[in-house]
Formats: sequence, C-alpha cells, structure tokens
Amino acid sequence: MTNPNPVSGSPDKEPATEAQEARSEARATPVAPAGDPERPVPATAPKQPPAGEPRPSLGRLFLENLWAANTVTVTVLAVLLALLVGAVLIIVSDPEVLATYSYITARPSDALNSSWTVVSEAYANLFKGAIFDPQATGFTAALSPISETLTYAAPLVFTGLSVALAFRGGLFNIGSQGQATIGVILSALVGFALPLPPGVHLLVALIAGAAGGALWGFIPGILKARTGAHEVINTIMLNYVAVYFLSWIIVQSGVQNPNRSDAISKPVESSAQLPRLLGDNLRVHAGILLAVLVTWFVAWLLNRSTLGFEFRAVGENPDAARTAGISVAKTYVLVMAISGLLAGLGGSQMVLGSTANALTPLVIAQIGFDGILVALLGRVKPWGVLLAALLFGALQAGGNRMQSYSGISLELVTVLQALIVIFIAAPAMVKAIFQLRAARAARLQTSLAKGW
Repeated sequence: MTNPNPVSGSPDKEPATEAQEARSEARATPVAPAGDPERPVPATAPKQPPAGEPRPSLGRLFLENLWAANTVTVTVLAVLLALLVGAVLIIVSDPEVLATYSYITARPSDALNSSWTVVSEAYANLFKGAIFDPQATGFTAALSPISETLTYAAPLVFTGLSVALAFRGGLFNIGSQGQATIGVILSALVGFALPLPPGVHLLVALIAGAAGGALWGFIPGILKARTGAHEVINTIMLNYVAVYFLSWIIVQSGVQNPNRSDAISKPVESSAQLPRLLGDNLRVHAGILLAVLVTWFVAWLLNRSTLGFEFRAVGENPDAARTAGISVAKTYVLVMAISGLLAGLGGSQMVLGSTANALTPLVIAQIGFDGILVALLGRVKPWGVLLAALLFGALQAGGNRMQSYSGISLELVTVLQALIVIFIAAPAMVKAIFQLRAARAARLQTSLAKGW
C-alpha cells in the first residue's frame, strides 16, 4: 500500500517535483464557467500548517520576497557587484596600495588598511560629488552635487526614452546620437538666429530640436517600412552624417562666432535658455522637469493609449499584429519618428540648458550612446529609464570629484557604468552568485519540507 503523503516518500512512488506540484495545483483550482464571470466559484480549503506550527509572519514573508529573484533585487545587486569589482580596480590602479601586498603575509593589516582607505575615500568622494557633501557650508555648496547630477541626467532621460520606445516597438535605435545631434543644431540655430520674445523663443527652439530629431528618425523608419532596410545599419550611417554635418555647419558664415577663430558658433540668446531652478550659481535647469513630464507621457503612451498598444503588439509579434489589422509599416515609421523626436529634445538640452550655450564639434558628447546603456539599465521601461539616467548622472557628477580629490581616473567611472550594464544584462549570473530564487518556489520548498 502506497503512502498517501507524497512528501514523506515511499518505496513505490518518487516525491513530486516542483513542476508536478504546480500542475496539480493548477488542475485543482476551480475555474468560473465561461460567460458567467460574476458567478462565485467554490474554493478549496487552503492547506493549514500542522497544529502548533506558527504561520509565517508578515516580516518573514517580506524578507522572503525581498530576496526573491525579481527585477528590482537583481538590479540593486548588479550595482553592488559593479561597485565591488570597481573597488578591486581602484586597489589595482594604486601603486602604493599594491606595494603593501608584497609583504601581506608578514603584515596583512597594512594591505587591508590601505585598501580600505583608498576605496572608502574614492566612493566617499563619489557620493559627495553626486548627492551631498556633509562638510559643505552654504546653500550653493550643499546643493551643488545634486544640481550636477540632475544636469547630467536630464539629456540622458530623453535619449534613454528614445532607445526604449523604439525597442518596445520592435526596433533597435542606434541613431539617437545622430538624432540628438540634428536636434542640437536646429535648437542652436533658432536660439541665436531668430529674434523672438522670451518664452516663445524657448518654445520654438525646443520644437525645432524635436522636429530635427523626428526627421532624422523618420528616415530609417520609412526605409525600414518601405524597403525592409535594417534600422541598425541605417541609424549608424546617419550618425556619421549628423556628426560631419555639425562639423561643417559650425564654420559657415553666419553661424560661426565672428569673434573666434576656432570652430564654435554664436552663443544662444538668453531668451531661448531653459530657466535655472536653484539660482544662477547652480546649473540645474528646467530640463529635468521636462524630462519627468516626458517620462510620464511615454509611460502613458505605451501603457494606456491605443497607439502604444499597437507599438507593443508589433514589437512582440509583427506577424500577429498584421493579422489583427495593425499596419506594421505605419507603426515602424511612427515609432522611429517619435523616438527621434525624444532624442532631438535630449540634444536641445545641451545648448538650451546650462551645459553649453554654443555649438562645438563635441557639444553633444556621448549622450546618444549613453542613452542605449540607460535604456538597457532601465529595462526599456519609462520610469526605469528615468532612474537609470539619474544613476548615470550621479556617476558622472561624482566621478569628477573622485578624480579631483582621490586621483582616480575618470575612465574608471565609465568602467563602472559598463560593469553595471554587464551585470544587468546577465541576470542569471547575478542570481547564481547570490543564490536567488523565486519567492513562490522558496515558499513551496519550505512547505514541502515541513509536510504542509
């Protein structure tokens, strides 16, 4: 006679696996009749723990779910792993600290103390340059770190959203760098060439930047829709076109600053500048507020609107979307045009904000390519992109202070960014390192072990 309890086991029957348990539970779950969703369905009595066995507390369930292999946990642990590897690189890059390891067997305290000193000092300066400096005196000094973080983050929000939106629509937009470049060109031209009143001047400059980016995104979109040309190749080529066009137009008569012999344009008028939020001594401007507003709009567009549903449907399965009556070609064009519009807004931040007020060959920096990293770190979700941009802005702002005060190379901050993205892109590795598991599987295993 077999044992009725499969947990305790028997010589005749192997213990049920977790998958078998889940299938048995699904079969035992009653389903409401079709067409009558309101009809109550009798539920089976839940399994109770043995007499005298306490139920799991809320605190235990919270910790169990906190350590579960969910997106937030994996992302946080990926950042911690990147900081840990970065600490090793900081130690290796310091000759004085490495010298203490030559006699670590004789005096291990020297190596440990020197390593802790250099790493803690570097990361302390990273925090002080990005968030807050406890030793700062005065309003300006206290808010300067967070001001720099928000200033660096503002354009990254737009380029990150550009890549994320295209990805959700089934396209990989590598051209946000070129789209941002065209956006910054048109914004700057409007900013110093059109004599408009304040407010209107800023609005027209922002619209010009957005229109330029949308145009540069429309080109690969229409090529993809009409000819099937791959958007990755087209956007990469258009990046080069935009960069060389920027280098050419700066030195043209009417654009180049007549008082300068190098490649720099006329400065953007103050009437076209984004207003500063915390006074003239701090660089943070209204672009960060616009970034939050645009993030909300993109989240609404993707999750609440019919157009966003079409984007997501085409991104998941274009053949099924086409069968359902959605125009895949039209969707590709709209996705790339809106994606370019967002990147163009990001580029306009570089001259209409407080980062620069004139065109130079390097005015756009790497915000388009960094936007790809931001989108990946944010899991191509709008609010995740915003948080990822803030993280990258903090690394950039804090890295400047870390270089000045700790003597750490600024390139190490780029290495930290790359490490974060690597660990984010390999969640299985993070789960394996920290032995993460799903909360449901953990509870099931605990229940099986106790015979519930």
